[in-house]
Amino acid sequence: MALESPKVRADVVEVQEFPYLARLYGVRSVPMTVINNKTAFVGGANEDILLDRMLETVELERENSAGEDATGDEGQATLL
Repeated sequence: MALESPKVRADVVEVQEFPYLARLYGVRSVPMTVINNKTAFVGGANEDILLDRMLETVELERENSAGEDATGDEGQATLL
């Protein structure tokens, strides 16, 4: 998805090389997907599941930021 859209950024992290991030996100098993530091789930996810989780996260962020100043990155997702 990150290859196809400039609104999606994906980072792949080897938790053995970055133990700080493993502690920060509470990684107990892999793969683990974190979306915008708000949604996290463990296990492999097909494209449909990943897309659903991304859309849910972005929609929640929009609802939570209603009435706040726009930051210009509305609708974007970062996967870790």
